[in-house]
Amino acid sequence: MSKTEALTQAMRKSIGVQILEETEVMEGEVVEIQIDTSFASSGDKPTKSKGGMEKTGRLTLCTTDMETVYDLGTKMIDALSKEKVTAGDVITIDKASGKITKLGRSFSRSRDYDAMGSQTRFVQCPEGELQKRKEVVHNVSLHEIDVINSRQQGFLALFAGDTGEIKSEVREQIDAKVVEWKEEGRAKIIPGVLFIDEVHMLDMECFSFLNRALESDMAPVLVIATNRGITNIRGTEYKSPHGIPLDLLDRLMIVSTDPYTHEEILKILSVRCEEEDVEMADDALELLARIGTETSLRYAIQMVITASLAAEKRKSAQVEIEDIKRVYKLFVDVKRSTQYLMEYNKEYMYNELDDNHEFGGDEEADAKEDSMETSP
Repeated sequence: MSKTEALTQAMRKSIGVQILEETEVMEGEVVEIQIDTSFASSGDKPTKSKGGMEKTGRLTLCTTDMETVYDLGTKMIDALSKEKVTAGDVITIDKASGKITKLGRSFSRSRDYDAMGSQTRFVQCPEGELQKRKEVVHNVSLHEIDVINSRQQGFLALFAGDTGEIKSEVREQIDAKVVEWKEEGRAKIIPGVLFIDEVHMLDMECFSFLNRALESDMAPVLVIATNRGITNIRGTEYKSPHGIPLDLLDRLMIVSTDPYTHEEILKILSVRCEEEDVEMADDALELLARIGTETSLRYAIQMVITASLAAEKRKSAQVEIEDIKRVYKLFVDVKRSTQYLMEYNKEYMYNELDDNHEFGGDEEADAKEDSMETSP
C-alpha cells in the first residue's frame, strides 16, 4: 500500500455518512402467542420442519387504538422464541426482513411479578396504527462504503483486515452517489476529525497530498502534532518550522503549548498514583513532582511504579522519600545520561564524538534520530 493510499483511507475513515431509510414495521404490545405443533403424516407433503413436526401459531398485537391477530409460520415462531418474546412485551417486526426487536415490557404488565431484573425496561404501549413507516438511520464511514463496493464479498470484506489499494474510479463513483443522496435528502455527510501525531515523519509527497486533500468539500478537520523545532523536511535538505512545508503551515491554526507547572505535575502524579493503586506519602509526592519539573513528566510517571516496588521490597505499604531517592539513583533521566556519555565517551566502542566536539542539544539529537530512522 502506498503512502498516499494510507492517508486517503485514514481521511475517508474520519468522514461519516448518515444514510436515512424508510421501512415498514409493525409495532405493538403482545397480547397473546398461541403455538400449535402437529406431526406430519406420511401422506402429507414433506415439510422442512425438524423431526417431521410442523409449527403454526397466532400472534395477537395491540396498540391503544386497535388489536389484530396474525398467523405465524415456522420462521416467525423461531424468531419469537429466539428473542424470548412473551405476552406483555412491546416489539417491532420489520416487514421486509422479518426481524423482530424487543423494545421492552409494557407498563400495563409492570405488576405481573413481585420482582423484576435490573435489565427489564418498561415502555408505553404504542399508539395509533399497528403498521407504520419508520425512519432508520445507518451510520457508516466513506471508507467502509469504499471497501464494500470494491470487493466481491461485500460488507464481509470489512472483517478481512488489510483492504489493500482501492481504485480511484470506485471512490469517484461513491462520492458522486453520496452527493446525489445528500441532494435527495437521503443522506447526511458528517466530516470528522483526523489526528496525525509525529507529523514531521511525513515526507514532501505526503504533505503535498494533504494540501490537495484539504481543498475537498468533504475534507475532515485535520489536527496534527509535533515536538520538532526548525528542522529538515523529511527526505529533503530544506529546513522549515516543525519540519512542515510553509504552504501547509499557512493553512493551519497553530496552537502553542506551555510546560506544566509544579502544581499541575503534582496533580497529574497524584492521579497516576490512584490509577496505579500506589500509596505515596505527601513529602515523597512533592519530591517526585520537583523531579518531574527539573527532568520530564514522563520520567516522573515511570518512577511511580518503580518506587512502589522499592517500597514493597522493604515491606512498606507506602512509598517514602527514601524509595524515591533509591529509584532516582538506579534509573537516570535523559540529562544525566547525556552528561554521563559526555564524560565517558572515550570508554565506549564506536564513539563518533571528537575531543573538540560539543553536544549540540536537541537539534543535533533530532538529526541523529532522523539519520538512524532513514538508514537501511
